[in-house]
Parts: sequence; structure tokens; C-alpha cells
Amino acid sequence: MQKQFKIVIEKHTEGYVAYPLGLKGVIVGQGDTYEEALTDVKSAICFHIETFGRDAFQNDDSILEAFVAETKVAI
Repeated sequence: MQKQFKIVIEKHTEGYVAYPLGLKGVIVGQGDTYEEALTDVKSAICFHIETFGRDAFQNDDSILEAFVAETKVAI
């Protein structure tokens, strides 16, 4: 069985960082390229699910869409 995950991938000066939505805990992948970060996070997702089983999932609701937004706050 396969499950679809939405992945956030950030580009930084040092490379790429990727993390999935919809799982409990911290799951992160990284790489020098977009593809390396995606491959790394896929491996991390598999390991996380193998380790925690069904408890790894936040809930049964699928995330329909994911958005990236910006806002300003006083600091």
C-alpha cells in the first residue's frame, strides 16, 4: 500500500531541507539539491513509519492543500 504525502522543501544557501506534513514528530530530509532532499525525506518517512507504525500519523484526515504565506509581526 502507498500513501501520498505533501512535502515542504526549503532552499537555503547551504542546500535544501524537506519535511512532510501529516506525521507526528520531527521528520527531516536534506541535500545539496532538491532531488537529494526529496530522496532523503522519503527515506526518513519510511523509517519513521516502520518505527512508530500507525501512531506516526497525525489523524485520518488527508491534507487537501498546503500553502506558504508570509506575515509581519512586531519584534
